[in-house]
Amino acid sequence: MSKISVIARVLLAALTLVCLRPTAAWACAACYGQSDSAMARGFNWGILSLLGVVVMVLGGITTFFVFLGKKSAAVAAVSSAKPPATGRESPITDNFGSPPPAD
Repeated sequence: MSKISVIARVLLAALTLVCLRPTAAWACAACYGQSDSAMARGFNWGILSLLGVVVMVLGGITTFFVFLGKKSAAVAAVSSAKPPATGRESPITDNFGSPPPAD
Protein backbone atom coordinates (compact mmCIF):
# COMPACT_ATOMS: atom_id res chain seq x y z
CA MET A 1 0.00 0.00 0.00
CA SER A 2 1.48 3.38 -0.97
CA LYS A 3 1.69 6.42 1.28
CA ILE A 4 -0.79 8.35 -0.85
CA SER A 5 -3.34 5.57 -0.52
CA VAL A 6 -2.99 5.54 3.27
CA ILE A 7 -3.31 9.34 3.48
CA ALA A 8 -6.36 9.27 1.19
CA ARG A 9 -8.03 6.63 3.37
CA VAL A 10 -7.38 8.61 6.57
CA LEU A 11 -8.76 11.81 5.00
CA LEU A 12 -11.82 9.96 3.72
CA ALA A 13 -12.44 8.50 7.19
CA ALA A 14 -12.13 11.94 8.80
CA LEU A 15 -14.48 13.49 6.25
CA THR A 16 -16.99 10.70 6.83
CA LEU A 17 -16.90 11.27 10.60
CA VAL A 18 -17.44 15.01 10.16
CA CYS A 19 -20.39 14.38 7.84
CA LEU A 20 -21.96 11.92 10.28
CA ARG A 21 -21.50 14.21 13.28
CA PRO A 22 -21.69 17.83 12.01
CA THR A 23 -21.78 19.39 15.48
CA ALA A 24 -18.08 18.58 15.80
CA ALA A 25 -17.40 20.87 12.84
CA TRP A 26 -19.03 23.93 14.43
CA ALA A 27 -16.84 26.92 15.12
CA CYS A 28 -15.18 27.52 18.48
CA ALA A 29 -16.89 29.42 21.27
CA ALA A 30 -15.14 32.66 20.27
CA CYS A 31 -16.69 32.60 16.78
CA TYR A 32 -19.93 30.71 17.32
CA GLY A 33 -20.84 31.73 20.87
CA GLN A 34 -21.47 35.11 22.43
CA SER A 35 -20.03 37.99 20.43
CA ASP A 36 -19.69 40.19 23.52
CA SER A 37 -17.78 37.70 25.69
CA ALA A 38 -14.26 38.32 26.95
CA MET A 39 -12.92 35.64 24.63
CA ALA A 40 -14.43 37.33 21.57
CA ARG A 41 -13.01 40.73 22.62
CA GLY A 42 -9.59 39.17 23.09
CA PHE A 43 -9.87 37.48 19.73
CA ASN A 44 -10.72 40.81 18.09
CA TRP A 45 -7.79 42.59 19.79
CA GLY A 46 -5.49 39.80 18.60
CA ILE A 47 -6.64 40.32 15.02
CA LEU A 48 -6.16 44.09 15.29
CA SER A 49 -2.68 43.77 16.78
CA LEU A 50 -1.57 41.33 14.08
CA LEU A 51 -3.02 43.65 11.43
CA GLY A 52 -1.05 46.52 12.99
CA VAL A 53 2.18 44.51 12.76
CA VAL A 54 1.54 43.73 9.09
CA VAL A 55 0.86 47.41 8.34
CA MET A 56 4.05 48.46 10.14
CA VAL A 57 6.20 45.94 8.24
CA LEU A 58 4.72 46.88 4.87
CA GLY A 59 5.11 50.57 5.73
CA GLY A 60 8.77 50.00 6.55
CA ILE A 61 9.36 48.21 3.25
CA THR A 62 7.59 51.01 1.35
CA THR A 63 9.62 53.67 3.18
CA PHE A 64 12.83 51.84 2.29
CA PHE A 65 12.00 51.77 -1.42
CA VAL A 66 10.97 55.45 -1.37
CA PHE A 67 14.32 56.23 0.27
CA LEU A 68 16.14 54.25 -2.44
CA GLY A 69 14.23 56.10 -5.17
CA LYS A 70 15.04 59.52 -3.72
CA LYS A 71 18.69 58.60 -3.20
CA SER A 72 18.92 57.30 -6.77
CA ALA A 73 17.37 60.50 -8.14
CA ALA A 74 19.81 62.63 -6.10
CA VAL A 75 22.83 60.65 -7.32
CA ALA A 76 21.61 60.87 -10.92
CA ALA A 77 21.15 64.63 -10.61
CA VAL A 78 24.66 65.11 -9.20
CA SER A 79 26.31 62.86 -11.76
CA SER A 80 24.55 64.54 -14.69
CA ALA A 81 25.65 68.04 -13.61
CA LYS A 82 28.95 69.05 -15.25
CA PRO A 83 31.56 70.89 -13.22
CA PRO A 84 32.48 74.39 -14.46
CA ALA A 85 35.35 74.46 -16.95
CA THR A 86 38.50 76.09 -15.59
CA GLY A 87 40.81 75.25 -18.44
CA ARG A 88 43.13 73.35 -16.10
CA GLU A 89 41.55 69.89 -16.28
CA SER A 90 43.89 66.95 -16.59
CA PRO A 91 43.01 64.21 -19.07
CA ILE A 92 44.44 61.64 -16.64
CA THR A 93 42.38 60.84 -13.57
CA ASP A 94 42.41 58.08 -10.99
CA ASN A 95 39.49 55.69 -10.39
CA PHE A 96 37.67 58.25 -8.24
CA GLY A 97 37.52 61.02 -10.86
CA SER A 98 40.05 63.33 -9.24
CA PRO A 99 43.30 64.32 -10.94
CA PRO A 100 46.50 62.60 -9.85
CA PRO A 101 48.56 64.28 -7.11
CA ALA A 102 51.22 66.74 -8.24
CA ASP A 103 54.80 65.53 -7.87
